[in-house]
Amino acid sequence: MRQSQLFTKTRKDVSKSEEATNARILLKAGYIDQLMAGVYTYLPLGYRVIRNIERIVREEMNAIGGQEILMPALHPKSVWEETGRWDTIDVLYRFTTHYTGMEVALGSTHEEIVTPTAKKFVASYKDLPFATYQIQTKFRDEKRAKSGVLRGREFIMKDLYSFHTSEEDLDAYYEKAIEAYHRVYKRLGIGSTTYKTYASGGTFSKYSHEFQTLSPVGEDTVYVCHDCKIGVNEEIIHEMDGCPECGAKLEQTTAIEAGNIFKLKTKFSDSFGLSFTDKDGTEKPVYMGCYGIGISRAMGVITEFFAEGDSKMTWPEEVAPFKVHILALNTDKEDVMNTAEKLYQDLSSTGTEVLYDDRDERPGSKFSDADLIGIPHRVVVSSRSLEQGGVEYNGEVISLPDLLTKLSA
Repeated sequence: MRQSQLFTKTRKDVSKSEEATNARILLKAGYIDQLMAGVYTYLPLGYRVIRNIERIVREEMNAIGGQEILMPALHPKSVWEETGRWDTIDVLYRFTTHYTGMEVALGSTHEEIVTPTAKKFVASYKDLPFATYQIQTKFRDEKRAKSGVLRGREFIMKDLYSFHTSEEDLDAYYEKAIEAYHRVYKRLGIGSTTYKTYASGGTFSKYSHEFQTLSPVGEDTVYVCHDCKIGVNEEIIHEMDGCPECGAKLEQTTAIEAGNIFKLKTKFSDSFGLSFTDKDGTEKPVYMGCYGIGISRAMGVITEFFAEGDSKMTWPEEVAPFKVHILALNTDKEDVMNTAEKLYQDLSSTGTEVLYDDRDERPGSKFSDADLIGIPHRVVVSSRSLEQGGVEYNGEVISLPDLLTKLSA
């Protein structure tokens, strides 16, 4: 893409009310635009990052047998009354329709939708197990939307639900999901600092698990074992004498929640009468699990992790909006523009995603914008680099053939 055709621009200043690094960087770089507190537009660069995160998550959920669907965001009151959660979930947006007077809610989660849907297709043990997921916008009436895209009132989320004939089968799938989550975070570039963390299971089971990314700006207090890469959430630390894996002493730190998983067991199956007939003809309840990853939240977590102050960051390659950023300096020089154009065309022809800064701007502005935008591979084409026999990459001058070999691999 030619940067001269990108309708968004970088910004020098953002509101002082934006305290989170992720919000300041993403707003200044032109990745997002705030409509109101906790609600953002994902601009061309930002939406490309979102789509890349979705692709990674989608590939790993498909790898553990997830079947993708898309469920409604608008829910009737009746399904939430079935589980008794209409009046107990304080972040649920509820309202009455203008013409019919029907009471409805905007989905904050989808157990109330996916369970009765599954009931229409599950009759026998032969219909189980299976897992289904969606990537969809969710809504939560947060008391205070804060921390940029880390805690919004409208956000993008992946939620997967699994259905099983027994608790043992649920347990086995749960472990597969844990491994899939580790692969996701590794590919997002935050795997080394994201720990599986024991948390309260609420009404479902003794424990659930969060995936916490260690960060000095994290909202959550966790106690971690660095050897096992295991954490324990502050809410249940009184139940643990040490690391639940090795027994070692735990270290207190702060972290950002990047995902969570629950063994729902038969909580929602019981509410909706979701059952199956076993081999011996006995009717039994279906066991369920729930597995969530905030897609837009992941964007914020990655930004917090890779940002260098408020004016620079570098995206992990799998997540970045483009792989290569070409900066053409001395735009009044024909040889510079011809070389930059050829490089842009040659890289694009190999399927490499390129942002080409062809704008008539001062070099300082181009470098400042490139620092903010944070594309991992930067190539500078200038009169000086051409005089030295090529283009500048990683602080060195390299020939075009050698550069194409490196970046097309």
